[in-house]
Parts: sequence; C-alpha cells; structure tokens
Amino acid sequence: MGQPPFPGHAAPVPSGPRMENHGSSMLKVAMRTGQDLFARTGSMVAYEGYVQYDPNPPAVRQMASQWLTGEGVPLMRCHGDGLLYLADYGADVVCLQLNGDSLSVNGTNVLAFDSQLQWGVERVKGMAKFAGQGLFNVGISGTGWVALTSRGTPIVVDCGRGDDETYVDPDALVAWSSNLRMKGKRSFKASSLIGRGSGEAYQLGFSGEGFVVVQPSEDSTDRLRARG
Repeated sequence: MGQPPFPGHAAPVPSGPRMENHGSSMLKVAMRTGQDLFARTGSMVAYEGYVQYDPNPPAVRQMASQWLTGEGVPLMRCHGDGLLYLADYGADVVCLQLNGDSLSVNGTNVLAFDSQLQWGVERVKGMAKFAGQGLFNVGISGTGWVALTSRGTPIVVDCGRGDDETYVDPDALVAWSSNLRMKGKRSFKASSLIGRGSGEAYQLGFSGEGFVVVQPSEDSTDRLRARG
C-alpha cells in the first residue's frame, strides 16, 4: 500500500488529462481525492505523491461472487493525490474517454477505469448459438476514462453509420461499442487469410454506429474466453 509522504513533502499537483500515455506501454493517471480508480492488480510501476491502493476491495469481491464463468478481472482500488503510473508486461496502452458510452471489453485487456463507471461481467449475446458456447466480457459504461492494453499498437475501426459490416478475427479483438450489432460468420475460404488455423475460420461481424478496437496479434491463449 502507498505510504504517506515525508513531513513537509507535498504531493505533485496533477495537470493535464485524467489519463494519458507515458510512452506507448505505460499509463499516466492524474489522481485526485474523491476520484478513485480501479486498476489491474499488480500493474502499478511507480507513483508520485500520496497514492494508496486496496487489493481485492469489497466491490470487486461482491462482483466476483456473481462470476459464474470462473474467470474474473483481478482489480485493486487506487485513491489519493498525485501521479500514478501503470503498465502490464510491456503491452501497448490505449486510453478512451467515455461520454455516456458503453464498451464490451475482453477482461484480459482491462488495465484501469474510473471507479464511477458502471461495470460488470456480461454474456456476449448471440454468440452461444454460433460458437456452441457462451462468451463473457466486461461491460463498462457511463462517463469517465478507460485504459486498455493491446499486444502491439492497436487500431480503432469506425464501423460507420450504415448497414455495412466490419469483420474481425475474434483472437485479435480487444473491445467494441456495446450498441453495435454483432453476428458470427463461418468461412472456409477465409481460413487461409484470417487466423492461423488451416481448418474452418470464423469471424465476428459488426455493424451500426460505433467502433471496434483490434490488436495486431492472434494469440488466442488469453483472448476472448469461451465457457460452456
């Protein structure tokens, strides 16, 4: 837990945005009293000022008791005044500011988010019929900041406003706007182009108004988890 500053030592006055990149693989958070933060447990690499953290806070324990999937997002609650630096094993970091928006995020890609945001584990609707199993993500909504990680520099694809669909390899998918329409698509012809398998390939199609965050990696060992 963060320790109080030495007598006479004043915490730095945070300036600039709430969240911003400090290099490509580190997050800088301006901490202020009353503006707590949920962050991935163990992600703190440095801080300035008076910053404390509580591992496995009550809100997380209560949410974890509802996770029937057997997987959760290990989070700590950070609070105080100063500057907090977070990272996750050198992964790239992308910051998003939500303004009444809603995101569906792969739990392994969650780095940090403002505590006032609403969040919880949710079933990805419409995928049980397609994949034969249910998929679970972390839903984050409201107004505030969210930081995600990516294996390599991610791209944010604007899905536009029409009915045209954007197809994504699920192993490279990080997050998407929850209001987007989504459907699964099986394809033999695309198997040599999408994914690394030589058999049947499948993609997720998104349409509507919103965006999709995609990483340049297809390592499925820690991507969307499937649960029966």
